[in-house]
Amino acid sequence: MAGPTADAREATPAGVARLSGFALECRDPAALAAFYSALTGWPVVHASADWYSLGPSADAGFHLSFQRAPGHRPPVWPDPASPMQAHLHLRADDLDAAQARALALGATLFPGQADQAGSRVLADPAGHPFCLCPAPS
Repeated sequence: MAGPTADAREATPAGVARLSGFALECRDPAALAAFYSALTGWPVVHASADWYSLGPSADAGFHLSFQRAPGHRPPVWPDPASPMQAHLHLRADDLDAAQARALALGATLFPGQADQAGSRVLADPAGHPFCLCPAPS
């Protein structure tokens, strides 16, 4: 794949870094890695006592990681006094099937979601909110 054209480089400010991953703190990184591996299909590409990473491959440009935090407390949502701060969006071709699979893997659905045709907000087994979003048509 060719790089950006000279016109595109001039129209877009050059970055100085690339996003290489996102890490979630949790009490049990192995368990949370297993949950997201089953949900995304990505294999575990790094495992140690305190850190697990998933990705398409070990040398992929992006990894989703899980760091041991013994005192981790999940955010409460919805709660204006305790916002979710950050959450993942996972695209799914079939939201009902993706939600059923996530729930079977240990996720919980946040209450009060009337629009089941749009995105759905769930919590992973460690309590981190994530959204299942419809895949673009």
